[in-house]
Amino acid sequence: MQALFDEFPVILGAFWLTIRLTLASGLVALVLGTILAGMRVSPLPILRGIGTTYVNVLRNTPLTLVIVFCGLGLGLVLDVSFSESLSTNYLWLSIIGLSAYTAAFVCEAIRAGINTVPVGQAEAARAIGLTFGQNLRLIVLPQAFRAVIAPLGSILIALTKNTTIAAAIGVGEASLTMKTLFEAHGDAVIQIFAGFALGFLILTLPTGLLFGWLAKRLAVVR
Repeated sequence: MQALFDEFPVILGAFWLTIRLTLASGLVALVLGTILAGMRVSPLPILRGIGTTYVNVLRNTPLTLVIVFCGLGLGLVLDVSFSESLSTNYLWLSIIGLSAYTAAFVCEAIRAGINTVPVGQAEAARAIGLTFGQNLRLIVLPQAFRAVIAPLGSILIALTKNTTIAAAIGVGEASLTMKTLFEAHGDAVIQIFAGFALGFLILTLPTGLLFGWLAKRLAVVR
């Protein structure tokens, strides 16, 4: 137990990095996933095809491969750089990988929400002269988001846990820090593991409760 108290600042910093990874990746994934959902219900076949291909490829690719591709493929081979600091650069490359992967699941959740909107509302919008984009933005998406708050919460919780994969390219989030502490405090493995498990529980449990409450509070009444 003493090891947890001694290393508390390090553990706190690791979880703060996990939170930053989750929030940044979640925001980008939400924007990209919404765009993909719009493409998947677009009247243009080419947009539907691009959206469908993206979702099918990313959903069926292991996240570890996506993260390693971003770290090695983008970072080393293509020399994509966001900062002179190597750690900061790999942080942003991890955000790209997590966002790209999570966006595929966000897209499918939002598309499911779009399918809950009565067809008559979309037809009425077209009848009064709204374009596809206006119809989607003003009529369909507001209702779709309210219908899929709970699934989006589940995706955010999964993203929080998926940030541990960023350790594959050396990002010092919670799981990598836990591994380092295991090596430094071999006699306190169980206590360290329990402490990190509790940390992830503190991050994910309130998120699930919050999104569950929002889903009930903002549910669309048909």
